[in-house]
Amino acid sequence: MSTRLLLADDHVLVRNGLRNLLLHEGFEVVGEVSNGREAVEQTAELDPDVALLDISMPLLNGIDAARQINNTSPRTKVILLTMHKEEQYALEGLRSGIKGYVLKTQDTGDLVQAILTVLHGDTYLSPAISGSVVSAALGKGTRGLFQHAGVSLTVRERQVLQLIAESMTNKEIAAQLDISIKSVESHRNNMMKKLDLHASAGLVRYAIRIGIVQP
Repeated sequence: MSTRLLLADDHVLVRNGLRNLLLHEGFEVVGEVSNGREAVEQTAELDPDVALLDISMPLLNGIDAARQINNTSPRTKVILLTMHKEEQYALEGLRSGIKGYVLKTQDTGDLVQAILTVLHGDTYLSPAISGSVVSAALGKGTRGLFQHAGVSLTVRERQVLQLIAESMTNKEIAAQLDISIKSVESHRNNMMKKLDLHASAGLVRYAIRIGIVQP
């Protein structure tokens, strides 16, 4: 039986290229989605062997999507396929339960090797970042991707932050996350206090800086 894959990337051309590449290598692509929320839902529905996720996706970033997939569909191995070379992203991904981290600039063989590696129960990191990730993990005081001045954002706060940065209103965010508008306002205020910000524009800039959304 061939390995079943789910592709999650908001760029159609990237998904098309990945699909053709993976089919040529003998894998089966059972689903394609364009945002992190769909990735979580389709993983639960299709039960793929491996989910390939981009980090910067609408509605829910790849790292938080990976965390949800790890909780709801633990059989599926998650690989982040991304342009982010900074070790903080890989470390945060590993904390969220990913089994592979592959740079989009790497050769085709690296992605194939990553898939085979995680299927065998091991963890794969692109050679271009593996050394820096190990060094960062061994170093003292390594700051998490979602930390600022020693303060961490909760998972729900990160979800609200991403939707704020995607220009959604409080009402739209409440509907998207199935929470009350008052809860959205509370999360927004808590984040601004934690991050010492005084306007929503600061939240947007912060979301862009840590890569939750793209400018």
